[in-house]
Amino acid sequence: MPEHANLKENMISAPRSPGVYIMRDEPGKVIYVGKANDLKNRIASYFTGKDTRPMAPFLMARVCSIDFITTATGKEALILENNLIKRHRPRYNVILRDDKTYYHLSLDPAEKFPRLQLVRKRTNKKVLYFGPYPSGLAAKETLRFVLSVFPLRSCRNRDFRLRARPCLEHQIGRCLAPCKGLVEEEAYKKLADSAVSFLQGRRRELIPALQKQMEEAAEDLNYEEAARLRDRIGALTHVLEKQNVDWVGNQDQDVLGFYTDDDACQLCILFVRGGKLIGSKSFAPVKTKAEIAEIISSLLQQFYDNSEVPEEIILPCNLPEENVIVEWLSDEKGKKVLITVPRRGAKKALLEMACANSRELLESARKKEEQKTAALSILQEKLTLSRLPRRIECYDISNISGKQAVGSQVVFQDGEPDKAAYRRFRVKTAEEPDDYGMMREVLTRRFTGAEEMPDLVVVDGGKGQLNVALSVLKDLKIKLDVIGLAKEERTFLSGSRIIKKKTAKAEDRVYLPRRKDAVFLSAFPQALSLLQRLRDEAHRFAVSFHHKLKQKNDLRSLLEAIPDVGNRRKRMLLRHFGSAEQVRNASFEDLQKVSGIGKELAEKIYSHLREVK
Repeated sequence: MPEHANLKENMISAPRSPGVYIMRDEPGKVIYVGKANDLKNRIASYFTGKDTRPMAPFLMARVCSIDFITTATGKEALILENNLIKRHRPRYNVILRDDKTYYHLSLDPAEKFPRLQLVRKRTNKKVLYFGPYPSGLAAKETLRFVLSVFPLRSCRNRDFRLRARPCLEHQIGRCLAPCKGLVEEEAYKKLADSAVSFLQGRRRELIPALQKQMEEAAEDLNYEEAARLRDRIGALTHVLEKQNVDWVGNQDQDVLGFYTDDDACQLCILFVRGGKLIGSKSFAPVKTKAEIAEIISSLLQQFYDNSEVPEEIILPCNLPEENVIVEWLSDEKGKKVLITVPRRGAKKALLEMACANSRELLESARKKEEQKTAALSILQEKLTLSRLPRRIECYDISNISGKQAVGSQVVFQDGEPDKAAYRRFRVKTAEEPDDYGMMREVLTRRFTGAEEMPDLVVVDGGKGQLNVALSVLKDLKIKLDVIGLAKEERTFLSGSRIIKKKTAKAEDRVYLPRRKDAVFLSAFPQALSLLQRLRDEAHRFAVSFHHKLKQKNDLRSLLEAIPDVGNRRKRMLLRHFGSAEQVRNASFEDLQKVSGIGKELAEKIYSHLREVK
């Protein structure tokens, strides 16, 4: 432990109240955030050896100062701790990284005619969310099925307001066209309630209710509606017959399993909704010396901060300060949430299944890590690199005849994209098509005064771009491994002319400094695939930024062409709506709200934007 006088002062001055403590290293970087009901006792445990966690010695060897933030309750401390961990991402906290993006279906009951849609995040506590689903495909298939059985609208609110006639979804029977008043509000609400019951797992209760509605429709001689309800019941019955993984009860439960091996811990959650096992979610393996109870506590805070809280959470062990976590989860849910550690029965069987899944996931992740390490080792050997290329940066340029020229930097860490480290560059110096000059500018801006350096730089291009990169690094007195990656040019005869062209099937060549001939890695598919993924990602990132700038420029040109609108009013429109795209998407009523824009002018603007859209 560093000998810093202020550490002892921190221990003496720590308050006897709930709160959060923030540990920093010598440069002042946050390396750990923790919470406690009694901050003084918690901090003292680090100095007296009462903290027996394996990670404690590693942490205390680096901590140089401790800050405190007191809170009124333990629950407030838990919420603050989670927010600080998300902001600082400290080295010694357990940071859970999703293996996959998870999806929800959402429905806002406050809308007159609610829409069912696919969303990535839960942003409004008043909206109903269903899920999470383990993949976008699973969520889309569920949405497609629900809309085929319960034909709710799925269009954007703006499209719903501006719809001139029923859309294709209505024509194929997947929407009742509430936009044009073809369904009464009460009937639509019944349909939405049925869809909610289905998505919440109350499916067996739903069928008798639909049968009653069908009988009532038949009694009223509304045979068309009765036939629709009959088809709906048939579809639901078929789904229930297919769901053979059924557990005791009708509860919504999340089951959290784990598997540890050496310093790695794999977590997996099984989702049980309405007594049915509907899916699972995994996280990237956590490499930590923290105890399993602390890892699970971190998972609960990070995962349920943006996910639906079930009625019951089944865990493999009890948690420290479990009552505080239960209180927070219950607040998030809006009613009491149970945390259960089962010893036998169906819940224990579910827990064992989650743990078995965790073991398989960790073993699979280990194999993938071995493959990535092998690919990096092959690159180091075959390209004669000075070190193992754990951090690789790739650069690409995108432009059309020099216009809206941009550069991209993508980063792969240990064979996987590190999207937080991506950068985009708007090229400032090039006034005409000059890919070499653009690449020179991008690399100069990246490496001038830079602290963090890659193990390998890859430029999308042949010897010309490689020489540009080498020249920039030489001028900046930086020594790095650099390669160029480009497709082989094929020669074609067109009449009397010889044309050199890159084709999709052409083999990728790797260009190295001080080497005349290119290197081919086709005999090492794992290594070649890694470079190709890197190059393709850099190209995608550059092109998407280029398109974004072009679209923004086109929108501004669109505003410039609006008749009878001078510069002053254009500025007012942009100030009011925030962007040219928002102006284009504005309704006729919204345009009239802008100061200085009357009804007649709003109609001209609206008509012009619709004509050229």
